[in-house]
Amino acid sequence: MIAVQVHETAPDKERFQLLVDSVTDYAIYMLDPSGIIASWNSGAQRFKGYIESEVLGEHFSRFYTEEDRASGLPQRALDTARREGKFEAEGWRVRKDGTHFWAHVVIDPIIDGQGNLIGFAKITRDLTERRKAEEALRESERRFRLLVQGVTDYAIYMLDPEGHISNWNPGAQRIKGYTEDEVRGQHFSRFYTEEDRARGLPKRALEIARREGRFDAEGWRVRKDGTRFWASVVIDAIYDDDKQLIGFAKITRDITERRNAQEALEQAQAALFQAQKMETVGQLTGGIAHDFNNLLTIIVNSLDLLTRNVSGPRETRLIEGAQRAAQRGAQLTQQLLAFSRRQPLQPARHNPNSLIEGFETVLRRACGELVRMSLALPSHVSAINVDGAQFEAALLNLVVNARDAMPDGGELMITVAEAMVNDKRSAIWNIPAGPYVVLTVQDTGIGMTKEVAERVFEPFFTTKEIGKGTGLGLSQVYGFITQSGGHIEVGSEPGKGTTITMLLPAHGDGQDPREEPSSETVRPARDTAGTVLIVEDEPAVLDVATEIFESLGYDVLTATDAIQAIGVLEQNTPIDVLFSDVIMPNGMNGVELSRKARELRPGIKVLLASGYPMSALPSEGFDEGVSFISKPYRWTELSDKLRALRIGS
Repeated sequence: MIAVQVHETAPDKERFQLLVDSVTDYAIYMLDPSGIIASWNSGAQRFKGYIESEVLGEHFSRFYTEEDRASGLPQRALDTARREGKFEAEGWRVRKDGTHFWAHVVIDPIIDGQGNLIGFAKITRDLTERRKAEEALRESERRFRLLVQGVTDYAIYMLDPEGHISNWNPGAQRIKGYTEDEVRGQHFSRFYTEEDRARGLPKRALEIARREGRFDAEGWRVRKDGTRFWASVVIDAIYDDDKQLIGFAKITRDITERRNAQEALEQAQAALFQAQKMETVGQLTGGIAHDFNNLLTIIVNSLDLLTRNVSGPRETRLIEGAQRAAQRGAQLTQQLLAFSRRQPLQPARHNPNSLIEGFETVLRRACGELVRMSLALPSHVSAINVDGAQFEAALLNLVVNARDAMPDGGELMITVAEAMVNDKRSAIWNIPAGPYVVLTVQDTGIGMTKEVAERVFEPFFTTKEIGKGTGLGLSQVYGFITQSGGHIEVGSEPGKGTTITMLLPAHGDGQDPREEPSSETVRPARDTAGTVLIVEDEPAVLDVATEIFESLGYDVLTATDAIQAIGVLEQNTPIDVLFSDVIMPNGMNGVELSRKARELRPGIKVLLASGYPMSALPSEGFDEGVSFISKPYRWTELSDKLRALRIGS
């Protein structure tokens, strides 16, 4: 500011004085070089409460607070104006009545034509209301900051228009695990899952908030340690007075526990509905089975009485057919009674491992040739109180279903374990809390949709072709498990196989006196003589050969021609011996099959059989290491040949 130089004529001075006197929003007055008041306008009188006669000749420091006068501020203000050409500041000033007001002050030096200081022009403005407003705003902001910083249940933070984090509250640190220094300036998408980032969810959230003013949603978010939590998210767009977007306010709440509770409630409601539905259907089927049994009793006894007086072959054949049908009807009623939990059971304490191992041969035979079955049995397991025969029947049903779900072959795992059912699960499954033995049957088959899986235990519901299932197998398993005080559930996805899990109450130590392995083992089979692949196109001969090999302790796989046999050989199933007819349909004979087999399985033993003498067999002859037996053969001859193959190896 250039110091004011005075070059006024008398008329100009009068007009200027009139102008100054008319100003009421500013206190405008003159000081001599020492700070004595030389003039006074109406604005000064309004602000400070003094009339002109009260202040002319007084030092201007009287308007300052005692503290400012004690610190020498009035003189410093004049010195600064003299030295720098201007003094400007804000501070408290005192009115005539002793009240304070907040003033904005400007002091300019007045220089005459010769460059001499002749005084100061002082302009004061009352900014008390503006200061109060500013202080109220600052106090509001301070309280808001304290509020935000005091919130720990919500993550509250700001984003710039591009989504970068500009501040961070303790709630955000508690929920997400990052300190403010770690995330300030980072893009908020770092809290999203990889899947959500890949599909552009963070960007879409900001676009929706920008376009609609607000975005809210729920979804998975990721903490610093990599764990996930279910979040309720709100993003609000923030605009300035000119309607320009300046950023976003983002509020996140961890509602994982609420979601878990909601899911648990939904599961409990679904389980209750399913239990009520199954109970209703069970009562219906139990009543039908009871009445049907009464009808069958009449039919069966009537047929038995008829057989006493019938001697003709036609009549006898018709009665026997009716008896067989009645027997089949009796079996169906037993399955219905099993589902309705009204079948007569004879429970006893059993070691589940012993039940499974004793039934293993039947289970493996039920798996067929293309399914590889494995057992995972712990060395120590609690006993279960079940009807052993019904337990085996239930397990066989599950194995057959698993096999049918793997038409092209696959893996089947039967696992035994133990688990504790807590109060939460107890309420959902409607079984007592406590220890349970868990039996799992898992396959790698075609799997099921959620809708199908929810109905698999209903009687007469089946996904198999017409004529290939009654729809009562899994119903019978359901009835047996629930009647035994347990719980059963199914987990499946299309293309990802199926897992049936059964829980049966544990009853203390279930160990046999025999010594068991020291740890859990997964094994493909019991100790046997090995696995043989029998290739024979005559069904009757194939049945006889199967019986002989099984009596010799072999696990048996079968094929009806060389092409089918090669398909089996290309699987992962262990095969020790190939026993094949030489003359077979479909182009490839046994000799050619043996060569192909030794290419696929270099260590396999080969035994060929034929009703023709060796001289009449294919001219290419047998390779070294391939043995021959003539038809008809007896089991003793076959045993000797197999023993010779083992010794020769």
